[in-house]
Amino acid sequence: MDTGFISAMSADEAGITQAVVCQGGSATALQPVAVPAPAAGEMLLGLRSVGFCGTDLFKLKTNSAAPGTVLGHEVVGTVEAVGPEVLMFSVGDRVVVPHHVACGECALCRGGSETMCATFKENLMQPGGFSDQILISRRATEQAAFAIPDDVSDEAAVFVEPAACVLRGIERSDLKRDGTAVVIGAGSMGLLHLLVLKAALPGVGVVMIDLDTNRLDVARRLGADGAAEPGPGAEGAVQELTDGLGADAIFDTVGGNATLQAGLTLSRSGGSVVLFAHAPEGMGAGFDLNTLFKHERRIIGTYSGALREQRRIFELICDGSLDPSVLVTHHMPLDDFETGVDLVVQQKALKVLFTPSRSAAAGGA
Repeated sequence: MDTGFISAMSADEAGITQAVVCQGGSATALQPVAVPAPAAGEMLLGLRSVGFCGTDLFKLKTNSAAPGTVLGHEVVGTVEAVGPEVLMFSVGDRVVVPHHVACGECALCRGGSETMCATFKENLMQPGGFSDQILISRRATEQAAFAIPDDVSDEAAVFVEPAACVLRGIERSDLKRDGTAVVIGAGSMGLLHLLVLKAALPGVGVVMIDLDTNRLDVARRLGADGAAEPGPGAEGAVQELTDGLGADAIFDTVGGNATLQAGLTLSRSGGSVVLFAHAPEGMGAGFDLNTLFKHERRIIGTYSGALREQRRIFELICDGSLDPSVLVTHHMPLDDFETGVDLVVQQKALKVLFTPSRSAAAGGA
C-alpha cells in the first residue's frame, strides 16, 4: 500500500458531513456536523455500513446519550484521506475498525482486564459511527483497524466488534470444545453467540432459549442443538443434551435477576453463568447464595472486547469459519434511522445495518 500523506483536505481544515445526532431522550435527527481532517496517524473513512447495536438502543431508551452525541461504533468504511505517518492504509481501502483500544500498559491491562482500562473507554471515532464520514484516531488506526479482503463482505466484517464482545465472554467462561452451552435470548446478540460458539469451539453443544418461537426456528436453522421456551421446556432440552448434568456455561443476553436465576438453574455444578446484557438500573441479584456456594458455580461479568478478541474474530471471518452476515435483516440509509430503531424495538428486525445518507450516496456529502 502507498504511504505518506494523502488527503482531500488540508491538515487544519474541517469538513461537513451528515450524521444522526441525539437530540435528548430517544429523539435523533440527521443533520450536518463538522468532521476534522486527519492529523498525523489518523484516517478519514467514508461510511459503507454501520450496525445498530443493543448498546445504542440502551442509550437511547435510558436517555443516557447527551444531546449532540453521535452514536454508532460497528463501522465498515472506505478510506477517503489519511494523515502523515499512516503506513498501513491508503485511499480506497475497505476497512473495519472498533472504537476502543486499551493502553496495554496499566495494571488492568497487564492483568487481562483491558476493557476496564481508563484509556479503553475513550471513543476513537469522531463524530461517531452513524455518520457519512468518520475520523479514526491514531490509536485505533495503528492498532485496531483491519483491511478487509475482497472475498469478505461488508455485512460480515461489520460484526468484528460485537462478535469480539461475544468471544470475550466465551473465553472467560472456560467452556471447552466438547462442552455444552445455553444462550438465554435469541435476538441478534443471542444468535451471534450461537454462531461464535460454533465457530470458535467446533463440537460444542448449544441450547437457545427465547419466548419467540420464530426466533427459535432461526436458531435451529443456524445450528442450535436445542431450542426451547423458558421453563420446563428449556430445562428438558438442557437435561437431554447434557444427560441430566446441566450445562457447562450459560450466556445471558437478556439481563436481569430472572434470567440470572434461570442460568443458575440450568448450569451444572462447577458451571459458569456469563452476564452479557445490561440489567435494569439498581436491580439486585436476588438468588439463594447457596446455589452458588455449594455447587461451585461462577457468575462472570463480561464487557466489550479487547484487541486479542477482535483479531481472533477477524481471522474466523476471513477463513470462513464465521459468517455473521446471516443475521442481517435490514439495510437502510441514515435518513431512515428512526425507522430502523422502531423495527428493532418492535422485534421486527434482527440486525439493522445503516448505509450512507441519501445525499452522500448521491455524491453530496
